[in-house]
Amino acid sequence: MSKNLTKREVDYSKWYNELVVKADLAENSAVRGCMVIKPYGYAIWENMQAELDRMFKETGHENAYFPLFVPKSLFEAEEKNAEGFAKECAVVTHYRLQNDPDKPGKLRVDPTAKLEEELVVRPTSEAIIWNTYKGWIQSYRDLPLLINQWANVVRWEMRTRLFLRTAEFLWQEGHTAHATKKEAISEAELILDVYGEFAEKFMAMPVIKGLKTESERFAGAVETYCIEGLMQDGKALQAGTSHFLGQNFAKAFDVKYTSKEGKQEYVWATSWGVSTRLIGGLIMTHSDDLGLVLPPRLAPIQVVIVPIYKGDEQLAEITSKVDVFVKEFRKLGISVKFDDRDTFRPGAKFAEYELKGVPVRIAIGKRDMENNTVEVARRDTLEKQSVSQDDVVSVVSKLLVEIQDNLFNKAISFRKEHTTEVNTFEEFKEAIKTKGGFVSAHWDGTTATEDKIKDLTKATIRCIPLKNKIETGTCVFTGEKSSQRVLFAKAY
Repeated sequence: MSKNLTKREVDYSKWYNELVVKADLAENSAVRGCMVIKPYGYAIWENMQAELDRMFKETGHENAYFPLFVPKSLFEAEEKNAEGFAKECAVVTHYRLQNDPDKPGKLRVDPTAKLEEELVVRPTSEAIIWNTYKGWIQSYRDLPLLINQWANVVRWEMRTRLFLRTAEFLWQEGHTAHATKKEAISEAELILDVYGEFAEKFMAMPVIKGLKTESERFAGAVETYCIEGLMQDGKALQAGTSHFLGQNFAKAFDVKYTSKEGKQEYVWATSWGVSTRLIGGLIMTHSDDLGLVLPPRLAPIQVVIVPIYKGDEQLAEITSKVDVFVKEFRKLGISVKFDDRDTFRPGAKFAEYELKGVPVRIAIGKRDMENNTVEVARRDTLEKQSVSQDDVVSVVSKLLVEIQDNLFNKAISFRKEHTTEVNTFEEFKEAIKTKGGFVSAHWDGTTATEDKIKDLTKATIRCIPLKNKIETGTCVFTGEKSSQRVLFAKAY
């Protein structure tokens, strides 16, 4: 299992691809660029989904569902959005198949079943949703409208990697309408805070909140807010975005409301989303050469108990004791699995759960029963300890909290060690080439400079941090005046 994994320092990309498959998270499908998310991988997504859904609802949002297909004329309505996604669109042109008269047993597209108007398979849902909102919003009393949907989208990517970039992926997308610009900006920033809190408190993945540059903004947005994480190979990962859309979509779809003063006004909008890409971020933030390392708050199995026995009599005695542990763990909301399969030896089970990143493993055998102890092993540090059976539930409960905190602190330390402040372009190139990570540098604010730096180094501006220190300086590339530093990195 884990012994067959490529080491991260040998080939990080290969390590990642092997780990996703061997840990039973996902696999490539018969459809090029698409993936099958297997039960263990989907369980992680379900845990993410549950926590995010709770957080959205606590901030006043409701779930709805909108069609998968978007008429091309609606998709074209907001020009920047249409232009930005045009090259990634899958398009439905016909609605029927028929038997192929030239190839018995085969099918062909019925040439007489051409749609009057092509349908775009949603790459994002602004168009279909804002066309719908036109009928939902008439008065200021209808605002704010705070809607989220859990769905799939299709973006016809040519270079794909499981979870990180696939032609079809799962996500949530929020779409909100507001009476004022101020309210819409507050909404976009609120959701950014939700994403940041989720990433750090549940994924144990530290993120930097910031604004995207004009060239990196969502197509059709006035501002794009983002959270950026740093992976173990020194590359950045855009983990979530929240967009202030201004009145662009309201004007494109003629969505107006009557104000308290009786005036017709265009509404102000936001959209925001995170996707199954978060699973890729989770893997690359914490995992090691032995396999997955999962933060307890998102692990499908938080505790696994493995019996070590000879014969049915010993197993029955161990099981009666374990049943007590299991009930106590479940009372505390801790997910626990008792693996009493007789088709695998304990060593094989240990290797399996190490590979799958289960935070805590408990082993209990004949000698443990005699000594009233169990062996407790933690996945993050691989440390083991002997614990009294009387204390095991309380010890493990505290250990899960400790592991969660340790993973976050370890990732914070890594980011700190791999954030470099530079003042010259030579320093910039050296940092990107030899150290990787975030490079903090002054930038003159022009897209031309941003593009040139990208061409020369493959590093892009990941964000302009929201908590940036305003300081006078000179652009690391052009020497022109700059008022603040931005964060560059190579990225996924």
